[in-house]
Amino acid sequence: MRFALNVDHIATLRNARGEVQPDPVYAALLAEQAGVDGIVVHLREDRRHINERDVRLLRELITTKLDLEMAATEEIIKIACDVGPELATIVPERRQELTTEGGINVIDNYNLLKETIKELHKYEIEVSLFIEPEIEQIETSAELESDFIEIHTGKFANSLSEEEQFDELERIRLASRQAKKLGLGVNAGHGLNYQNIKLFRELPDIDEVSIGQAVIARAVFVGIPEAVKEMIRLLKTD
Repeated sequence: MRFALNVDHIATLRNARGEVQPDPVYAALLAEQAGVDGIVVHLREDRRHINERDVRLLRELITTKLDLEMAATEEIIKIACDVGPELATIVPERRQELTTEGGINVIDNYNLLKETIKELHKYEIEVSLFIEPEIEQIETSAELESDFIEIHTGKFANSLSEEEQFDELERIRLASRQAKKLGLGVNAGHGLNYQNIKLFRELPDIDEVSIGQAVIARAVFVGIPEAVKEMIRLLKTD
C-alpha cells in the first residue's frame, strides 16, 4: 500500500499570520526524502491554504507523484492543465467547510465530470474521483472513464463503536474490490491516522492512502521525516 502525504496543513499554519514559513514545498521535499510515494495538495478556490505558487514549485521540485485535489471549476481546471500533475483528484468543495465533508456525487454531476475528465486527459493527466464507497458511484466512475477512485474514509475514521467501524470497513472492502474488477485504481483517504491505519491496511485492493492532518500533527513533536517514517513502518508491517 503506497502512502501519499497531504501538506495542506503546513500552508494553513503559514497563512495564519500571513508569513512565508513554514513552507509546504520544503515540507514535501523532506517527506520525499523520508520515503513517501507522493505529495497531495488541494488548491481551493478561496486559496485558504495551498496557493498557485506552491503548486507550481511542487511540480518543478518533487520527484514523486503530484496529486492535485481540485473542484471541477473552469479556473482550477485551467490551472491543472497548465501545471500538469500526474493525478488530478476531483472533490466536492464548499466555502464554509473546514475540510472536505464527503464524496462527490458522480451521478448527479455526470455531464460536468465527463467534460472535466475529457479535458484533463487531453493534457495526459490521470483523474481520480473522490467518492463514497457505493457500488453505483463506482460503476458510474468507470463509465466516465476515470482512471482512479479515491474512497472517502471519513465514516470509517469517525466510527463511534467497533461494530460501526467494522461495518464501514466491509463497505470499503466490497467497494474497492468492485472498483478493481472494473479496472479502476483505488486510493483512499480522509481521517486516517496512526491508530486506525493498522486495521485499514488489511484491505488488499487499496493501492494508496492519502493522509495529511494526522502526520502533520505528529510532525509538530517529532519532525516531518520521523512522522513520515512512523507511518510508513505501520503501512509496511505484516
